[in-house]
Amino acid sequence: MSILDSVRTTVLVPIHREGYPFIGIAAAGTLLLALWGAWLTWPMLALTVWVVFFFRDPVRVTPVREGLVIAPADGRVSMVAQAVPPVELGLGTAQRWRVSIFLSVLDVHVQRSPVGGTVKEVVHQAGKFLSADLADASEVNERNSMLIETADGHDVAVVQIAGLLARRIVCYAGVGDVLPIGDTYGLIRFGSRVDTYFPAGTTLLVEPGQRTIGAETVIA
Repeated sequence: MSILDSVRTTVLVPIHREGYPFIGIAAAGTLLLALWGAWLTWPMLALTVWVVFFFRDPVRVTPVREGLVIAPADGRVSMVAQAVPPVELGLGTAQRWRVSIFLSVLDVHVQRSPVGGTVKEVVHQAGKFLSADLADASEVNERNSMLIETADGHDVAVVQIAGLLARRIVCYAGVGDVLPIGDTYGLIRFGSRVDTYFPAGTTLLVEPGQRTIGAETVIA
């Protein structure tokens, strides 16, 4: 890879539309401070760069082989455990395998569809804002739960969970939408977690502590 290609793929990446207002405010603040000659200009400039960095939405190459489930987010696998899916999705009380991915403030924060299929349910649930790295965050934190039915009839649930600093969950998908695997469907700001629940018979391919790349890492 050439130096130009490296810069293009790691720095000059698309920005998610949710970031434009924040980038504009930070940039305006930087400009005003610069005009006044304030010493805070440089810290504000650094903050502006970080805001741009936070809202990046890089292009990804998604594996499309039948039966794969890919990571819905960039981050660290914090938990792999059996758990009951969110009650609002109507999947019953039987436990399923759940993979939890924790997103730090340095990770890409857009969410991707872990499978291709039709959206059957999308439910927003109000809740607390505990650290997203805690085990019970799945049950008590504010969340947005989505159920996707694949072409071969399997149900896969993906849940956006707010964290300690996160105060807004964005989901653009609606009931009846057909999502391609790896398609960007939402975003959480600023620090969060994404849980994926799998149907019976799924073979998991990740372990706690592993890093994932949204839309690229095969998790099951």
